[in-house]
Amino acid sequence: MMRSRPDVLVLGGGGVLGEAWMMGVLAGIEDATGFDLRDCDYYVGTSAGSIVAAHLVAGQSPRRPSSFDADESSESPNGDRPVDGLAAAGLAAARRAGAWALAAGATFAPLALGLAAPGGAVARAVLLRRLPRPSQTLGDLHRTIERIAPGFDGRLRITAVDRRNGRRVVFGAPRAPRADVADAVAASCTVPWLFAPVRIGEREYVDGGVWSPTNLDAAPARRDTHVLCLNPTASIPGSSGLLAVIRGVSRTAVSVEALALRRRGAAVQLLAPNQECAQIMGTNFMDREPRGRVLAAGYRQGLAFVTESARVTPRPRQPSLPRPRP
Repeated sequence: MMRSRPDVLVLGGGGVLGEAWMMGVLAGIEDATGFDLRDCDYYVGTSAGSIVAAHLVAGQSPRRPSSFDADESSESPNGDRPVDGLAAAGLAAARRAGAWALAAGATFAPLALGLAAPGGAVARAVLLRRLPRPSQTLGDLHRTIERIAPGFDGRLRITAVDRRNGRRVVFGAPRAPRADVADAVAASCTVPWLFAPVRIGEREYVDGGVWSPTNLDAAPARRDTHVLCLNPTASIPGSSGLLAVIRGVSRTAVSVEALALRRRGAAVQLLAPNQECAQIMGTNFMDREPRGRVLAAGYRQGLAFVTESARVTPRPRQPSLPRPRP
């Protein structure tokens, strides 16, 4: 039960539909509690979660079903929405990749169990170098993030993986490589079997989900820190071997990372799509068509997450975590 605004929001990967679900859930939580989730102390975003985190840091509220309807009514005649780069690019790339994309995801999935040891990074790097190098980029998404102008203000963390050595990089964290938020978000969303790597400085980076579905363990947390983690891929429906592997790894990796934070004394809440949301989302998280329904179902889940147990009575806020200087 949400008795206080989270200190840290951790927003996981999940493609176009994962982004819609997280936006809806956060909007529902805001409307049920009165909290303003743009005021959290820290945000950790992975892949689609990096887009949501960047929007919040830029001062934009989570999208609500009514705002989606308004956006859809203003589409161009061919149905494209220029501001939605991930949806357009992701759908086209996923259609080209077909079933092979799911197989590639299952190949990487076991490496998302928090294998931070050198052997895990080496295996990740070897797989990344063996993948075909796609030509499509996320230029529209990059321009969208530039337009809303978020900054690394000390609160924002965006995860990606160094293609050459297979190690995780958390842009915005102390001692991380310097990057613009738009570059970091594009890198974090660059599924390596769908899009070309993003060059930042002298290195190439790909999707942070290659390391972990949520990178929950990267959250700045200490005793009494309240962490809320949204994990869109933990409820993928289906019983095939590939889907079961991805779903199982998503749940296991996040559970292991949550345990690490709880050992630091943090209070961690995990939230995955409920049955209604999972059924609407299906297995193709790059499918643009059900976004509106996913957003609405996520909104209902966000409301229920707060109100099902009892009326929320916000407790006094704990002192904010110290924020590093940008």
